[in-house]
Amino acid sequence: MKTHLALLRGINVSGHNMMKMEALKAMLENLGFQNVRTYLQSGNVFVDSEEEASKVGFMIKQEIFKVFGHEVPVVMITKENLESCFANNPFLKEKEIDTKKLYVAFVSTTLKKENINDLKISQFKPDEASIDENRIFIKYAVGAGKTRFDQKYIEKKLNVTATIRNWNTVTNLLKMYEE
Repeated sequence: MKTHLALLRGINVSGHNMMKMEALKAMLENLGFQNVRTYLQSGNVFVDSEEEASKVGFMIKQEIFKVFGHEVPVVMITKENLESCFANNPFLKEKEIDTKKLYVAFVSTTLKKENINDLKISQFKPDEASIDENRIFIKYAVGAGKTRFDQKYIEKKLNVTATIRNWNTVTNLLKMYEE
């Protein structure tokens, strides 16, 4: 049995794609997943399964549509992927970094370093970004709610599925993986 982390994009945000975590948990248990755990109301779900991550993600996406009627993209994240966030986030190396300004965009495919050019991040200064495999590390100057450099922009420019989590959430998800 392997533990999988599914990041659901765009649920319970501004009144859209609303679903209670208890109902989501029950739905996943009915699918046969074990040890189902959620974190916050924003679509962070751990499940145990014998299936491969890609199949787990597909099953979750299909069942959400069937049960709730929402088309919800799902990005699967491994424990190693979360650990890499801590090892490879260039902004953590800065002195006196305010971790409240740090975010990670998890994307559905592996990116190349040169994809940073496709993002045209310079037009969002003083926001900063760095690509590492299937993650984009982001440091917002003011805040995530006050920038156009968001998940929709990333998806459009790179033709990927993306979901963004703040640094506190990334930290807590790794702790949950270790429980």
